Amino acid sequence: MISDDLRSEVHSFIQKNYLFDETKTVGEEQSLLGSGIVDSTGILELISFLEETCHVKFQDNELVSDNFDSVGRIISFMSQKLSQGRSE
Repeated sequence: MISDDLRSEVHSFIQKNYLFDETKTVGEEQSLLGSGIVDSTGILELISFLEETCHVKFQDNELVSDNFDSVGRIISFMSQKLSQGRSE
C-alpha cells in the first residue's frame, strides 16, 4: 500500500472512530495518546485496523507507543514494515 493511500486511510479511521466528526482533523505529528484522541483500547483497535488493512502481523517488540502515537509515526513505521515484508 502506498504511504499516501495509507495516510488517508489512517486519517479517515481516526476521524470516524475517535473524533466522530469528519470535519475535524488531527495533525500529522499530533500525539494521539497525549491529546486524548486515542486511549489504550483505541490503540488496540488501531493496531487491528492496520493489520487488516495492510495484511501484516506485528511482533511483540513492535507494539510500542512510539510506533503508533501520531499519524506521522504510524506512516513511517508502516512504510518500514511493509518494505521489510517485500524484501523477505
